[in-house]
Amino acid sequence: MTDWQAVVGRHTALVWQTAYRLLGDYEDADDCVQETFLAALELSRRQPVRNWPGLLARLSTCRALDRLRQRMRDTARREEPVAWSAVPSVHAGPEQEAQAAELSDRLRVALTKLPPKQAEAVCLRCLNGLSYREIARELDINSTAVGRLLHRARARLSELLAPAISAERGRSCHGK
Repeated sequence: MTDWQAVVGRHTALVWQTAYRLLGDYEDADDCVQETFLAALELSRRQPVRNWPGLLARLSTCRALDRLRQRMRDTARREEPVAWSAVPSVHAGPEQEAQAAELSDRLRVALTKLPPKQAEAVCLRCLNGLSYREIARELDINSTAVGRLLHRARARLSELLAPAISAERGRSCHGK
């Protein structure tokens, strides 16, 4: 029997941070937290859970990526830009904040274009700081496969983000 109050109390911050880092929106992150704990409850009824933080981080990542993909589909249908809220920085000026927000937007869009396992691996590694071994356990693959997934994901992200990086370099070189 799982003590759900303890699980939720102990891991809500991890789940919320994981979702918010990907989504950049408080309401979506809150919804993602609820969906994550519901999915974890259903899963725990079918099989014992050995690693709650790992499971919850993965479920949160999957739910957040699903929401991002849905945003992209909705945006494509409306053909209106989605307003992404940015985390304000105490040290950055308006220009740096705008650049950071633009990069975050582009990265979110690029993540939705990766195959699901690659996107999950990138998020588990870069956002949650999991080791290759931990990612392998969560994705039910071996550590070598994790390395391949991350390598392919980084290469694809580089392709997807290259035009934006080139344009930014051009602006900074010409003083614009």
